[in-house]
Amino acid sequence: MDQQQRSSSGYSHSPRSPSSQPYLSVSVTDPVKLGNGVQAYISYRVITKTNLPDYQGPEKIVIRRYSDFVWLHDRLFEKYKGVFIPPLPEKSAVEKFRFSAEFIEMRRQALDVFVNRIASHQELQKSEDLKTFLQAEEETMERLRAHESSYFKKKPADLLQIFKDVQSRVSDVVLGKEKPVEESNPDYEKLKHYIFELENHLAEAQKHAYRLVKRHRELGQSLSDFGKAAKLLGACEADGLGKALTELGAKSETLSIRLQKEAHQLLMNFEEPLKDYVRAVQSIKATIAERANAFRQQCELAETMKLKEINLDKLMLTRSDRVGEAEIEYREVSSELASSSILNSLERLGLYLTKLLTFRFS
Repeated sequence: MDQQQRSSSGYSHSPRSPSSQPYLSVSVTDPVKLGNGVQAYISYRVITKTNLPDYQGPEKIVIRRYSDFVWLHDRLFEKYKGVFIPPLPEKSAVEKFRFSAEFIEMRRQALDVFVNRIASHQELQKSEDLKTFLQAEEETMERLRAHESSYFKKKPADLLQIFKDVQSRVSDVVLGKEKPVEESNPDYEKLKHYIFELENHLAEAQKHAYRLVKRHRELGQSLSDFGKAAKLLGACEADGLGKALTELGAKSETLSIRLQKEAHQLLMNFEEPLKDYVRAVQSIKATIAERANAFRQQCELAETMKLKEINLDKLMLTRSDRVGEAEIEYREVSSELASSSILNSLERLGLYLTKLLTFRFS
């Protein structure tokens, strides 16, 4: 299918049924390699079917590339603090693997799981960024990617200041000037310990799964090579010996094909799901890190409010002219602390983890 035909997109005009249950279904299909050399990339057809009123129609087909999925992930991670954002598959840096049929299919499946996890999440499915991702034209997505801000797009002076702030904070902790603020919640600590242990066990299992797949492939290749050699040797021999060697070679090649198929099944049904779970746990760890950072910020706000309150009391005792200004500052900090939603519930994270570990890679 050529690029021009692939780029066509539109909505169907079939009427929505008001009695049907709300649904949002997304499919990532039809991977196609576009471009050449270092500019080459894989595009995907993303098909959305829904009866939700916030969408422009019951069906939409758009073309997306891997960087569009990265854009969606990063936007959600930035906006939904404390909410587990499903992980993306890794980006292969090795050219010979990046465009292999097996790698492309594994990535397509992983991207399909990624976007459907978002679409099935009660909060994330309402995101305007998800709607944009599922409905915007390619030119719009390209503009959005180009204007996306990140630490790596900051000015050198901004980056220098970030590194100075980090260095200063680390120095304060090392020298004892500042103690790191940590949450002391038994349930939360138990969950953190479980996550870190789970990551280690999953990573170990995934490593052994990789070795198992590799052994199957190597054995299959060895049997194939042996089969070819036996058939060539059989062609050089006469009568019974030649026939036996030829049959041995054919049997070896048959076994080789079977082992290669088994290796592929192990890869898709065993190693890849384990890799997906490892990525998911790493994403949960990122959410935990965000929670820790949010807790520190909340503690700093509380400390600031306490200092503002002490300052206000002093000014009121001395009947200073700055009482009005101090009251405004105190109310601002108090309001910021009261309206802060930076700490999300532990129960929600634990519940989503439970759901995640029962979500089969398909």
